[in-house]
Amino acid sequence: MGQEIKDLVLIDQDNFSTITDYEVRIIQDQKSLQKFYAKINMTRKPGLPVPMVDFSKDMLILVCLGEERKEVVPMLSKLQETDTGVSIAVQLIEKEKVEQISTQPIYYPFYLFKMPIIDKIFDFQKIEN
Repeated sequence: MGQEIKDLVLIDQDNFSTITDYEVRIIQDQKSLQKFYAKINMTRKPGLPVPMVDFSKDMLILVCLGEERKEVVPMLSKLQETDTGVSIAVQLIEKEKVEQISTQPIYYPFYLFKMPIIDKIFDFQKIEN
């Protein structure tokens, strides 16, 4: 779609969060990260561990896909970059299934990406296949 984003690393993901709507946001501090994990861990015992992040060097991109009836993976790519902003495409790629399942499970996946801090305004665009 667009250009590859340098140093973008997937640090956590799970198919079952409590986030029911599509959302993409930047997390730039430990308190916000803790708040997100507190929300998704409300129904888990034990909960998912909170990743360790050095927010003096790195920032996070959180992608919550909301309700999905198939397994998909977000592919992030840079569409455009200016002096003040970055436009990022979020394209959902369907995972290949080995066998057909008669009952379709419902997923509420989230993906957490780490990248070096960029002091710009981010604009995320969801790309449908």
